[in-house]
Order: sequence, then C-alpha cells, then structure tokens
Amino acid sequence: PSTSLWAKSYTGYFLSVVLFGMGMTLSIDDFKRIAKMPLMVIVGTVAHYVIMPLLAVFLCWLFRLDGMVAVGVILVGCCPSGTSSNVMSFLSRGDVALDVSIGLLSTLLAPFMVPLLMSALASQYVEIPVGALFITALKVVLIPVALGVTVHTVFGAKVSKVTAVMPAVSQVAILLIIGVVVAANNAKLFTAETALILPVVMLHNLSGYGLGYLFSRVMFRVYPQGFRYAQQKAITFEVGMQDSALGATLALQAFAANPVVAIPSTFFSVWHNISGSVLASWWRRRDDRYNIPADSHDG
Repeated sequence: PSTSLWAKSYTGYFLSVVLFGMGMTLSIDDFKRIAKMPLMVIVGTVAHYVIMPLLAVFLCWLFRLDGMVAVGVILVGCCPSGTSSNVMSFLSRGDVALDVSIGLLSTLLAPFMVPLLMSALASQYVEIPVGALFITALKVVLIPVALGVTVHTVFGAKVSKVTAVMPAVSQVAILLIIGVVVAANNAKLFTAETALILPVVMLHNLSGYGLGYLFSRVMFRVYPQGFRYAQQKAITFEVGMQDSALGATLALQAFAANPVVAIPSTFFSVWHNISGSVLASWWRRRDDRYNIPADSHDG
C-alpha cells in the first residue's frame, strides 16, 4: 500500500490532467455539433443519466447492499459517460461524432447532475456532501476541460504533438488513481463486506449496455432517420460506460473517511474496458460476417 498511498492527495490533479487532455482534443466544432443535432445528443444524455443511476439503485436493492458500499455503487452510476466509450464506438464502427457529443454534454453536466442524483438516490444511506461533490466536480471536470478547449482554440494544430502523448499520460494518471483506491482499501478489498461489489459492477455495466441498446431500438421505431445502426452502437456504449475515474476521485475526496466508496468505481474502471472491447470486437465481426455496412439503416 505504501507505494501508492502517497498519491491520495493528488487524485484530483491526476483526473484534471485526463480531462485537460480530453479538452485539448475538442474544438468549437464539437460544441457546434451538439447544436446541430440537439435531439440525438440530449436524448442520449438523458438516457445515460436515467438508466445508470436507477439501475444502480435497483442492484443495491436486489443484492441488499447497504451503507457506504451502496453509496459507492450509486456514485459510479451517477457519473457521466466515460471517454473510453469513444474508442469502443470507433472500433465497432458506431457514430463516433454522436458518441463524443453525448460524452461531452454529460461531462459538462456532471458538476450539477452528480450531486443532484446522489442527493436524491443515496441520501437514505448517508448524508450526501452535495457542496463538496459540486466543488470537486467543478474543479476536476469543467475547469480542466475549459482550459483544454482554450489551449486548442488558441494554438490550433500546434497542440497535436501534445495530444499525441495524452492518451498514454491519461492511462498512467488513471492507473495511479486505481492504485490509490486499492492501497486505501487493501484490508477491505476482498472481504465479506465487499464480496458482492465485483458481480454487481459487472451486472451494472452489462445491463447498461443492454438497456442502452434497447432504448436506442425503441427510439429507432420513433425516429428511424436519426437512430440508425451506427447511432444505436454509440448510445449503447454511452449508456453502459461510466467515467469511473471521476467516481473514484469524487469518492476519495468527498467521502475521504470512507475510502470503500471508491471500490465500485475502481472495479468499474477495469471491467468496462474489458467488456467494451469484447462487445466492440463482436459487433465488428458480426457486421463483417453478414456484410452489414457501417451506414446501414438498421442492424
């Protein structure tokens, strides 16, 4: 544990680096895209912030989770969609532009949505530090993203050399956050208290994919011109994948006395990259097998 605990005070900075890097990959055109297809982006964002939080509450009830463990499960469910979903959407030949737009909007809303949802859904277990969640999310989400976009806008193509190395820097930063959570919970990581967290996290993620895809299929029936096959893939990943690094950071800072709250986010961070990669690969192979084009009307 001593190899990672030194970094506990810096988890907010590590996540800020990740989101600053995300901001540097964005341009004003990304924000304009939200305005160009507001229905698709808003509907996808609403689906994310409805399905995953309520699914977390249902799983806590189903598995009889209580206390800080339940708070941790609900916290990761209330987080915005993860940036990894952009990669998975690309690998599966989904609508990456829609994926990025939904991820951007859900991330920008995170400082407001996470405290609001946690207050509504997790206050039965513990008093929710709404103010601390808001301030932390504001500092580690909105400010770094805004700075990244500003740097990109000012320096343009000159930032390409920096953005080329940012994925590796981001991976290191996320691994450091995971290391802190594991170190802080080394005595509780695999105990009776936390034994159900891993299966709950796996079910949460997989159910998110399933419900996200089902939702996109229903929307296809309502608005087939917008929710085509590529968009269905994007929404599936956007709903099921969470910004679990943010969840772990918020847990470590807003619930500092109870680091167990960060365990679900840590497990989610590892698991959803595995499941997302498998799903993206399966989708791509299926399309190749049945000669389904990327711009297909329906899969």
